[in-house]
Amino acid sequence: FEQWNNWFEKYPSLIMPAFYAEDVEIANKQNKTAVIFGFQNPSPIEDDIGLVEILHRLGGRFMQLSYNNQSLLATGCYEENDPGITRMGKEVIKEMNRVGMVVDMSHSSEQSTFEAIELSSRPIVISHANPSFWHPAKRNKSDQILKKLSESHGMLGFSLYPHHLNNSSQCSLEDFCSMIARTADLIGIDHIGFGSDLCQDQPDSIVEWMRVGKWTKEIDYGEGSASNPGFPDMPNWFRDNRDWHNIIEGLKKYGFSNDEINKIKGENWLSFFRKSFNSN
Repeated sequence: FEQWNNWFEKYPSLIMPAFYAEDVEIANKQNKTAVIFGFQNPSPIEDDIGLVEILHRLGGRFMQLSYNNQSLLATGCYEENDPGITRMGKEVIKEMNRVGMVVDMSHSSEQSTFEAIELSSRPIVISHANPSFWHPAKRNKSDQILKKLSESHGMLGFSLYPHHLNNSSQCSLEDFCSMIARTADLIGIDHIGFGSDLCQDQPDSIVEWMRVGKWTKEIDYGEGSASNPGFPDMPNWFRDNRDWHNIIEGLKKYGFSNDEINKIKGENWLSFFRKSFNSN
């Protein structure tokens, strides 16, 4: 938070914090980028449920219940056993619902994700993943999960991380847009958006830290491999955040209407923010 506050002060014409949907709208009108804080795992709350509200007051709006491995709250998608949401996890979900912090299950297991959807009194998100019918990565989600998510008015953010794409870095734009169309048919146009998972201009040491942290002394390649241990190359139609226009044009060529594209590129997320960031 402190580092980002310094950047907000240093670059006020470019970025601003967003605590509520209205802040995103203000940023859009002022041609700024709105920054919403989220946590890749529940380590910021340690084993103290009282920290959920404190993090929300500081600006935290999303928290994943696990990151690949088992946590105090839920099972990660890399675990062999999948017992689901823990006792503490059930309590934390209730507290997140109360204060207005969104439950994110992007890196969580199948059973934990099912249970989180059922336990949460507010819609949850899978902020950055793709359907497993398109590419069977451990991080991608089953049809059953996606249907359950949409039935509860949750959101799926499509990932552009190459290990989540069909044919990885060689994925074609047409194939990506086809996947979006199939997902819209499966769960509805109102429950999808983008969650790029883009780690732009970051050294390979960052992805190594994400995979290994301090939980192991061994090398863990995640969805990479010994021959491809670092960040994979992005597809040529989305090299960085300046290439969003390529995806928009791809959706147009595929046959999406302007209204449908507007929903996917931001309106659905904004509508979700309006309903999710306030306390109950």
